[in-house]
Amino acid sequence: MTGTPDNQQPEQSATVAPPLAEEEFHEIFAKVPRLTVELVVQGPTGVLLAMRQSGPCVGLWHLPGGTVRFGEPLADAVRRVASMEIGREVEAGPFLGYIEYPSHYLNGLDSPVGLAFLCPVDGGYVTIEQGVLEWFMEAPSPMHTEQIDFLVGQGLLSSGR
Repeated sequence: MTGTPDNQQPEQSATVAPPLAEEEFHEIFAKVPRLTVELVVQGPTGVLLAMRQSGPCVGLWHLPGGTVRFGEPLADAVRRVASMEIGREVEAGPFLGYIEYPSHYLNGLDSPVGLAFLCPVDGGYVTIEQGVLEWFMEAPSPMHTEQIDFLVGQGLLSSGR
């Protein structure tokens, strides 16, 4: 019998495998769902959203997020993605739920499933190298309908529709 006893956690690796090469990433995620973490960064002036600067969803406001790497604990993925996407250190707060993106696969893209974590911070307007971030109390346009529905359902944004 293999594994660890029920009362022990498996040892976590200090390092996580590097991201896939672009071609391999697209080849794999054209066939299977892609697990992501979504950062619901809440501050005194609303929810922090980022303007997508590249890729198929360029020009859309979105929750900062990213793909979970193989073997990466979710809390580590939240910290890594926050550092990359918003240039801040955050901790994974309460798990809020998941977001599926039928708009992606219906438009010939991949099939992400986002695990949304609340990440409260103090803050204001921030501009970083990867793009522009802004605080919103009402859903901006354009933005993924799936994220709008999720945030409105959580009582974190008003729909503005």
